[in-house]
Amino acid sequence: MMEGNIRTAGNILAKTISLIFHPLFVPLYGLLIVLSAPTIIGYLPWPVKRTLLILILINNVLLPFSFIPYFKIRNVISSWTIDNRKERIIPLITTSFFYSVTFFITFRYHIPVFIKTLILTSAILAICVTVINFWHKISIHSAGAGAIVAIVFVLSLKMHAPLPWALAASIISAGLVLTSRLWLNSHNPGEVWSGFFLGFILSGSLLLIF
Repeated sequence: MMEGNIRTAGNILAKTISLIFHPLFVPLYGLLIVLSAPTIIGYLPWPVKRTLLILILINNVLLPFSFIPYFKIRNVISSWTIDNRKERIIPLITTSFFYSVTFFITFRYHIPVFIKTLILTSAILAICVTVINFWHKISIHSAGAGAIVAIVFVLSLKMHAPLPWALAASIISAGLVLTSRLWLNSHNPGEVWSGFFLGFILSGSLLLIF
């Protein structure tokens, strides 16, 4: 009885963590971290910050999410969690499209290069995950978690900003995300770690280069 209760509580907690750190929220979380960090970027005027946040919220979160019910009604996906690898292809292509549109919209904005690179990185990571998914069921949650760790690390390094608490929080959050995906049997260890390292290495490299 107790073991069953523990398992149920664990499932609820793992699902809650998976929802809070859903991959579609990663660009928004990343932008919030960059805009609120004690760096020169944090001194951007509030109207600029608000415009960027609204754009990311609509284009990178709400629009991709809004297609999920349509995909479910049209039987493109069989479950809301989209656990089947083949069923993830169309939603991933859709998400990659919206992320790419976001970059092209912001490309001409007079905003810091780091923010432009962050938005570009989100689009490239989404495209890479989409391509990989044709052959390998990589963990998208883990890729997002790796990207967040990379964002905090590179932001601290390039902007010479002490962000120990943010870095610690991102690492702990990543650990919770990876654990939750394994607990729910949504992925095996190889899928989880390949996703994390893809997100961390790709995001970190692009943010460091540009």
